This record gives sequence, C-alpha cells and structure tokens, in this order.
Amino acid sequence: MSANLLLLSSSRYENGGYLEHAMVHIKEFLGPQENTLLFIPFAGVSVGYDDYEALVKKPFVDAGYNIQSIHTVDNPEQAIKDSAGIVVGGGNTFHLLHQLYQFDLLGLIREQVLKGKPYIGWSAGSNIAAPTIMTTNDMPIIQPPSFHALHLVPCQINPHYLDKHPPGFNGETRAQRLEEFLTVNPDARVIGLREGTGLKLNDDKVSLVGDHPAVIFEKDKQYELDATQDLQFLIAEDLL
Repeated sequence: MSANLLLLSSSRYENGGYLEHAMVHIKEFLGPQENTLLFIPFAGVSVGYDDYEALVKKPFVDAGYNIQSIHTVDNPEQAIKDSAGIVVGGGNTFHLLHQLYQFDLLGLIREQVLKGKPYIGWSAGSNIAAPTIMTTNDMPIIQPPSFHALHLVPCQINPHYLDKHPPGFNGETRAQRLEEFLTVNPDARVIGLREGTGLKLNDDKVSLVGDHPAVIFEKDKQYELDATQDLQFLIAEDLL
C-alpha cells in the first residue's frame, strides 16, 4: 500500500485568493481527473457546509475538476469509495475529527487513501493526516472520542507554523508549545509547515512544496529543511 498525499499548511497565502497559491500544486498532484472529487467540510464551524462547498468548488471547477461535498450525498461511504480523490478543508480540527468519528468514516478514508486514492488537505485537513491531532493550533471546542486521527504519515503536523514573537506578547511561542508536546511524547517528530507550503507524498517520494523551509522538531532538537533536501526519513516508519 502507498499513499498519495498533498498536505497544505493553509488555504490562503499572503494576499492571494482562496486556494490561489495552492492550485498549481493541486493540478500537478492530481493530474487530469474525470470523476468527482469528494470534499469533506466538517472542520467548518462558523461557515455553513453549503457555503463552504461553494467556496471550495470555485477554484477546483476553474481548474477543471468536479467536486461535491459529502454532506450532500445519500451514501457517504459509497461516495468515498467512488470518488476520484478526497479533499478535506480547514477550520477546527477537533470538530472535523469529531464528525469523522460520529459518522464512522475515519477507518474507511484511511483504507481508501492507503490503497492509493489521492488525499488533499489544508490546515485541519492536514492535521488529521498525522497519527493524532495533538499538534493542532485549534481550541478544543468539542471533544472527539479520541485524538487518534488518520495516521497517513508517521510524523505529527503543525500547519500555519509561525516562529515570530510579537513585542509585548508574554505567552508561549509555537516552538515552545511543540517542545512541550515532545517533552511528553519524546519519540514523536513534528513537521511545522509555514504558510504557503505543504508536504507532498507521491509514489512513496516525499517533497516540500512552496518557497519556505519546513521546521522539524524532535526531542531537544529543531532544524529546517527546504525543498532541495531529502525528506524521505519523515515516512520511514511503517504505517501498516
């Protein structure tokens, strides 16, 4: 089994439009697709699912792809199986995972993706590709049955990674929060994805997309890797 993943940090980059920066990577990742992609909007909380579907559909349709939200289909399980790929949007990671557990879709999505079905996620949609959602930036507005997620990659993911510390801000930085996670989970590894970047796994090859390096966190260790460097070690562990 092998997974084809495009895990983006964000839906927007700088002053660009929704998914504007990402579509070049999405088109390269997907190639031509005649069948419909399935969108999962469950991370949306302050936006209705119909509105979320419309927001996502426009850039995909403009790029030549058919896409339909899972909340509009009669048989979600069959829609997952029949889709040309699965697209999971951002929002609140806890709500997203809660809904996937509620509708018993987590195992089926993982099964389909590990068989090779393309998976595209951004923000919360990237978070759930990790073993757990324990490195999300979101507030736990709802309690899922477990923090365990899709485990499509063996490393933890932190989208929207930011290493700036504004003057006068006395709270913990993102790096400090991730160091706390690693203190409690010393065998884990976290990849911090800066805005406008993403992790691509295609045919068992790992690469970084975007113009900024990723930040890798390990216990008592932090370093950067850019798109020219080997990222294969990030998926060295057996996912099965």
